Amino acid sequence: MKSNKVTQLDLNDVPQVYHNLKYNDGEIFFADNITSIPGLMKQFQVNFIAYVMVLEGTLSLELNATPYHLEKNHSLVVDRKVIIDNVGHSDDFRCLICALSTDVGFSFINKSLMQSVMHILSHPVIEMGQEDMDLMVRYYDLLTYKMDHPQMNHGRETMRDIIRCFAYDLLSGINKRLNQDEDDMLRQGDRIFRRFMLLLADNTNVNRSVKSYANDLCVSPKYLTSVCRKHSEYTASELIAASVISRIKQLLLYSDLSIKEVSKEMGFENLSFFGKYVKKHLGLSPNNYRKANNYGK
Repeated sequence: MKSNKVTQLDLNDVPQVYHNLKYNDGEIFFADNITSIPGLMKQFQVNFIAYVMVLEGTLSLELNATPYHLEKNHSLVVDRKVIIDNVGHSDDFRCLICALSTDVGFSFINKSLMQSVMHILSHPVIEMGQEDMDLMVRYYDLLTYKMDHPQMNHGRETMRDIIRCFAYDLLSGINKRLNQDEDDMLRQGDRIFRRFMLLLADNTNVNRSVKSYANDLCVSPKYLTSVCRKHSEYTASELIAASVISRIKQLLLYSDLSIKEVSKEMGFENLSFFGKYVKKHLGLSPNNYRKANNYGK
């Protein structure tokens, strides 16, 4: 790396450095032109998940010091904590971008799509067929159409439902193109990580203990954490917390359950501990988090 000091780019920083966003609700944003973003050519680290579709021209960049080159009909998935450097593009470069907060990204993971998620972790550049690219662009067009017609936009959850379908079709398309049987090829660490992510993807699992997950996987907590760091750059504890808080946010914002019922649903011993956990991760008490997000209105 060029420097030990790497600029951090959080999702809430984006509107300050780029004013031409098509949509931004604090957890999701869309854009269709990155070439005018100040400081794009400098080294920086993103603290969110980004998906870039190349419509025309070429894009080159380094992700964690590994060089990548994208052309028309290529897509790029940038995971949280990845350091981006040496960005360059052709004069005719055009793209579409969708960026998600980590917990929103986690909410899109399910068991049937884990093969493609695992593939993307090690192969962030995706070569798409024209039909697949056309489908992704149509999703983007639908989202921007709804943004341009507020009378047809029924709120944040509608937007997320469309994005969820967008993500499902993208990952399903990748699944179809993976011809080898990965289960036969995966090393032990890969298998452990995949099984761990499948456990996290199960919405009925409310476990928050690294030790408990490690026992389920027949490994030590230390080994599970090292596997998670190797495959995702997160600790096992961080991945568990992101999964749990994503589920809590869904229940607080989009269910009719009382806070006490949400606490019980998520397996907390008492309401006080639940409140402390939510405030630690969301910065607000469960009740204030609902109020801040216009729950029930």
